[in-house]
Amino acid sequence: MNKFLTDFAEFMKTQPFRIIRLSEVQGNGEIETWNMTEGNACQDTYSVTKTFVMTGIGLLWDRGLISLDEKLVDILREDISPETEAKMDPRWSLTTVEMALTHRIGLPGGFLDIDVCNAVDFGEDFLAYTLTYPLDYTPGTAAKYTDCAFYLLARAAAKKTGVTLDKYLWPQLFHPLGFREAAWSCCPLGHPVGGSGLYIGAEDMVKLGMIYRDGGLYRGRRILSEEWVKMAIDREFALDWDDQHRVFFKGGMYGQKLLVAPEQDRAVALQSYGANSDAVMKWVRDYKG
Repeated sequence: MNKFLTDFAEFMKTQPFRIIRLSEVQGNGEIETWNMTEGNACQDTYSVTKTFVMTGIGLLWDRGLISLDEKLVDILREDISPETEAKMDPRWSLTTVEMALTHRIGLPGGFLDIDVCNAVDFGEDFLAYTLTYPLDYTPGTAAKYTDCAFYLLARAAAKKTGVTLDKYLWPQLFHPLGFREAAWSCCPLGHPVGGSGLYIGAEDMVKLGMIYRDGGLYRGRRILSEEWVKMAIDREFALDWDDQHRVFFKGGMYGQKLLVAPEQDRAVALQSYGANSDAVMKWVRDYKG
């Protein structure tokens, strides 16, 4: 192991939790992984999945196929049945792509969370279930974290490309980055649930961090525009800053973490079950090796 991973292993000896694996890369060096606990090669990244959905929207935005102020119901019009439309709150007409990226769509927190509820609870048509559910507030006036926002974004991406988001990301993102394998939990109609359920390895997860660390480049190859990357980080589209504004990251249930430490030119991906990912984030942020 390199010095970073060796030092991290020593840090983990002081902690009351274990992890599955951690992958790390500094600059354009080799991605190295420490496997602390035996586990499947691919793990559910839970809410880190949202950063991949956001990146899919960024790819469309770069190509002029979607705008942040577009209304979601306009994009999804063909998928909304007359019966569903008749039951919809008229305030759905206010909801934009950017509102979904920032969890301001009007629905209560935690809505459409397949990791907490049984997927069958939402019926066969997740879109109809969502659009006919009572809004909790006027879209755009508040923010409540919900997986549903990113399901709607996945559905919007499918309307813009003609294929489901997972199929779109293979040639546009996964293959160019050399992903080994990936699978995504889908709704009964075959659309990725968006807010969770992307199964990949840590060594592939960390590659997305490299793109946002390097202004849209992956080892010199342009994947996203620098403009999109800056906007996503500044506006916190599925990314958050630590309290010192030195590390930006996306966390997921049970301790998943994708984080970027710009001062160190480092990206790190943590896969775990029950780890204190904030403690890991602070250790990485303050690392002096």
